[in-house]
This record gives sequence, structure tokens and C-alpha cells, in this order.
Amino acid sequence: MANLGKMLRAVGAVIFGVALASSALAQSTSPPSGSAPAQQQSTPPTQQAPATAAAPQQQATATPRKRPPATPRPHTEPTREDLILGSYGPYRSNNKLVSYALDLRVDPDKQVIAGKNTVTFRMLQDGARIQIDLHPQLNIDKILLGTTELKYTRDSGAVFIDFPETLKSGETYAIDFHYSGHPLTAARFGGFTFGKDPQGRPWIYTADEDIGASVWWPNKQQWRDEPEGMTLHIAVPNGLMDVSNGKFMGSKDLGDGYTRWDWQVHYPINNYDVALNIGKYEHFSDQLGDLSLDFYVLPEDLDKAKKQFAQAKGMIQAYNHYFGEYPFEKDGYKLVEVPYSGMEHQSAVSYGNHFKNGYLEHDWTGVGVSLKFDFIIIHESGHEWFGNSITANDRADMWIHEGWTTYLECLYVEYTFGYDDALKYTNGYKSHVDNVEPIIAERGINATPPQDMYFKGALMLNTLRYVINDDKKWWALLHDLYQHFKYKNIDTEDVVKYFNDNTGMFLTPIFDQYLRHTAIPTLELKFNDADGTVEYRWKADVPDFAMPIRVGTKDKWEIIHPTTYSQVMKTPLKKNQFDVATDLYYVNVDKSDGVATGPLAPPNQ
Repeated sequence: MANLGKMLRAVGAVIFGVALASSALAQSTSPPSGSAPAQQQSTPPTQQAPATAAAPQQQATATPRKRPPATPRPHTEPTREDLILGSYGPYRSNNKLVSYALDLRVDPDKQVIAGKNTVTFRMLQDGARIQIDLHPQLNIDKILLGTTELKYTRDSGAVFIDFPETLKSGETYAIDFHYSGHPLTAARFGGFTFGKDPQGRPWIYTADEDIGASVWWPNKQQWRDEPEGMTLHIAVPNGLMDVSNGKFMGSKDLGDGYTRWDWQVHYPINNYDVALNIGKYEHFSDQLGDLSLDFYVLPEDLDKAKKQFAQAKGMIQAYNHYFGEYPFEKDGYKLVEVPYSGMEHQSAVSYGNHFKNGYLEHDWTGVGVSLKFDFIIIHESGHEWFGNSITANDRADMWIHEGWTTYLECLYVEYTFGYDDALKYTNGYKSHVDNVEPIIAERGINATPPQDMYFKGALMLNTLRYVINDDKKWWALLHDLYQHFKYKNIDTEDVVKYFNDNTGMFLTPIFDQYLRHTAIPTLELKFNDADGTVEYRWKADVPDFAMPIRVGTKDKWEIIHPTTYSQVMKTPLKKNQFDVATDLYYVNVDKSDGVATGPLAPPNQ
């Protein structure tokens, strides 16, 4: 999700967390005002339409939060590892993944892992070398093509594998990559953590979006190429259970004190979504139509989980309404308890939000809406649609995961609690935006975008709703965009082109201003009371920036079409009466007095 923890970075806590420590969050959010009443967890309204399909013409006020002024992160040159792992080089691009088959034994006492990953791939051009990645801390025991042991070279986390003969374009091959060792405990929540639950039992888990999945298993560690599916066979000591991605295929007592847990993923999956969750889990289940819902929690938390996890049905119904059916029906939907707040592991969403509403029991957006629902269930599960089903080609475009999923939260609120709450909730995110770095980072260098990809990304999408100014068209656009890109890996340019092609509007300058520049657009208004006019124009970085916006009074909005050139309109309103619908559009407004000075719009505008 990207995830929860990364969002918290937005308010001055740990950068990009899958989850954050509650103490860090407490320093940056308002104290909780109490849990949401039980009736607020009820099933959402009928699927016929959102709670309010047409936006009423009224403004909602979000309570601002005061934070220290944000500063850009220090610039650092990409390391050799960043360049090797971040680029889609010739030994990645010459092949296409078909499947992974991960077979792994986990020893909690020695804190080591050992096993193999069978990597099946199809060559896209003739070649005798491919790149697979594995963290330097782990040992390579051998790499086999059939019975032939292959030579390899290690460099900054990359493993360049050489074949004795040229692999032919169009042909499919499989290698067995055997490895072992003590995986690194680092990054957000450990990468691969050998931990203990509150009762002192082994509790082992993975969370590696930041550091990369190769911290514990060999894979093609990039986002552009995903296998068509995979299997996981995870052996753990008897009495423990592994919960991983995909459909549960059964368990087998191996007769040596270990039990193997088998899972099958039927859909494309990105590498950081692959997860192990090993512990003394209790399982309970539910059903939503043909979709199986499975929940895994520690025995002590079973009663709390049965109550709190009831929200999962309403969440899925809301997202189904806007985007279409849950994308991984063959694999089912799972919530798995973990000791960190959450992560969007595909079909096995990690959950650690204390079985309480809000985010770690806090009112996340500070406007009285967050405590009506469990933030982790709603946000991390939203990534099943954006991040897991639709995935960015490069982490530099991670707003496709995080901006969209943050906007999905707003849609969930609108569907479940109504338009007014959704507008308050959306505007509550303004206080989290820094506006000190562009949202899109540099591609090809393993770069991580700033936290604004969450909140500013969502606010941009909300702004586009009112730019399009037709909710029926907006809902259809969201649904059809998702369906068009489902199970695909895309760039920002793909999203922009789809919007342009399917709205009949040229929205590229709007996307560019919000995603590729630091500042948001400012509507400059200059009032001339003597002749009852106001001069207006956009101040923006994009030269051809143009965006319609509602002005006037909230009971009688008028849509104007400013550009970066000045235009003049008649108005009976004085400066203090003339309003701008800043709850609908994420913009700044600068009002002043004076005579129009231009530059005036060209005659053809």
C-alpha cells in the first residue's frame, strides 16, 4: 500500500510505512473521540447508485491540522544498487515471467530459511543471460536448468544467470533457484521478521514493499513484469500455520516435525505482494455470493475479529459497485492478523489495527468521519483494485496505487455514509499534503515518491470529478478505466490518455500540474468594484493549464473557464462575497483589488 505506514509518513512519521507504530501516529493526529457506534458498521445502501449520485451545491468545512512546514527530502544520488534494481535492463527485458513455484522451509529456532523458487519464463528474444534478484545476505546454493548447474554473477542484489547455450525467442524455460540463510530484518516492519506473539509463540511475517521481496526469496524484483500465477509450499513446525496468497490447497504433515501449507495464486501478482504469515492462527470464514471470505487471527483475538471483520463485506460491496467484482475471486479474500498496522498483500491483506475503528484508534482525517470505520480494512483492501489488480510499471508512478486507493476510501465513505461525510473526509486530507516535491519520481532508479502521492493524488482525482461535472459520466469513467486496465501494468501516461480519450477533454495539463509539479494551481481574482468586474486567471507551472471551476455563491454557482491568460467577467458580488468551491477543487485562491492588467486571453479563447 503501498500501505498504511507510508501514509503516516505524511504527518511526519516513518517514511512509507506499511504500518506505523501507534506512538508515531499519536504525535501527528488528533486523539480519538470514541469508537463508532455499532450501527455505523451496517451493510451499505442499495447498489443502484451512490448515496448521493449528484453532488449537492454546498461546502463542507474540514478542521485543519497544524503541522510544522514541510521541507523536501535531501537529494541523494542513486546508488549502483538503485540503478541495477530500478532499471528494466536487457537481462530483464529479454524475457517474460510465466510462473513462480516457491518451496520454502522456515526454522523459527535457528531463524533461517531454505528452499527453492522455480522460475518459469518465456524468452522474448534470443539470449544466454537473465537477471533474477536475491539479497546479498542470502546464500545461493545452486541454480539448475533441468540437471545442469548454471553459472552466475552477483552484483548489488542482482543475480546474472548464464546459460551454456542460447535460449530461443518464444520458447519457455524453467530454472530451480536453490537458496538459504538468515533473511534480513530491516526496513519498515522487518522485511522478514522472526517474532513472538503476546503469548510468546513464534509469529513470523514478511512486509517488504520498500526494501524489496528479494530480501527473502529470489524473484524478478521490479514492477513491470508479473507471473501469470504462482504456488507457495511453506513448511513450518507442527502447531503453526502459514497463511499466504491465493487459494488454500491443503496441508501435509511431512513426518519430521513440520507441516507444509500449500497455496495457489490464480492471477498475476507483483513480487512485494507475496507474503508469509506464520503463527498460531485460528480460522473463521464467511461468504459474499460466490466469494469466499477467510479470516486468520490469534486465538485470543477471535471474538474481537468476528465483530470487527464484519466490515469487510460492506467494503467489498462498495468497491464492487464503483469498479466491478472483486478481482481475485478464484483466490478468495483474506484478512490476516499481523503485529503491524497493515499491508495490501494480494488476497491475503495484513491487518493490525487493534480491532478498532479509525487508524490505530485515531481520527485519521480529523473531521469526525474516520472513527466510523476501520481504516486498515478499507484502505489496504482497496489496493486489491489499485496496486494489485492494476499495478504501476515503475515505483516512481506509485500514485497509481496510493492516490487511487486513498480516493477509494472517499468513495467508500460516500457509498456507506453519504455525500456530505465523503466531502468532509476528502477535504480532511488537505492538511496532510506537503506540496514540496512532485508526486511522480524519476523512473528507472528505484526511486520512492513523496507521501503526497496519497493525499494530493486523491484530491486531484476528486477535483477531476467536478471538472468533468457529470456524475453519471464520472462513475462510468471510473468503472470502465478499471476494467480496461485490470490485471495490467501501466504508466501515468496510460491513465491520462484514457481520461482524454473517454471524456473528450484535454486533461493532460491538469494531470501534469498536480503530478509533475510541486505547487497546486492558484486562481487569481482581481476585483474592480467601480465597474463591477473581476479579472481571473490561473497561476500554474504548466503553460497551457486550463481548468473550469465553480465560483460565485454556494447556492448559485457559476462555472467559469480560466486559463493562464486573464479574462474579465461582470459580477454583482464584492470581494468578500465572491466565493470559490474549494471543497470540490483542490486549488488555492488569491483575491486582490485593482484594475485588470492582463495578459488578456488571445481573441480565439
